[in-house]
Amino acid sequence: MLNVRSFNLGPLQTNAYLLTGSDPGRGIIIDPGMNPAALVRSIAGMEIEAILLTHAHFDHMGGVDEIRKLKNCPVYLHSLESEWLSSPKLNGSLKWPDVAPPLSTDPAEYDLAEGQILELIGHSFRVFHTPGHSPGSVSFLCGDDLFSGDVLFKLGVGRTDLPGGKERDLVDSLRGKLYKLDEEVKVYPGHGPRTTIGFERVQNPYVTL
Repeated sequence: MLNVRSFNLGPLQTNAYLLTGSDPGRGIIIDPGMNPAALVRSIAGMEIEAILLTHAHFDHMGGVDEIRKLKNCPVYLHSLESEWLSSPKLNGSLKWPDVAPPLSTDPAEYDLAEGQILELIGHSFRVFHTPGHSPGSVSFLCGDDLFSGDVLFKLGVGRTDLPGGKERDLVDSLRGKLYKLDEEVKVYPGHGPRTTIGFERVQNPYVTL
């Protein structure tokens, strides 16, 4: 069974997720955002196998540097955003100085790609390349749990007016990939509350199936 703990981090209230399997002492983290003190306290004494990034906007990667150095764990990110972690301009932190200082860290150790299967904490995570919000946005599916980043929210979708965003790609990512998943799949988004694929197919005011 996959155990999911969520942390609401930073000024943009980004959802970071700490996932564990049968061994509570081993975990992975999805999108460690800014001001990660609460998350850092929760992983004291744990082995972190990996940090998975749905994309590399500053509010989703703000805690990467601290946690990677603390836990000596690798970072996974889609290759289209391989330069973003080390560039405050590309990750957006340079654009909003009132929200974040310029943020940078070393590049990811591993690239992500469509259809890739990651074997971590005794579970399999399937990678979906779901661009639209950003060119390298990905979603992770583990059983009936989907981590959608800023592609799909409860009754919402990710903005497409940032550099590299494209509305047509976002619609294709939802209708062509995520909305084809089973309706009972639980969606853990990058911001806001949890939802399900079945609910969003019908009720999402921006993109329905």
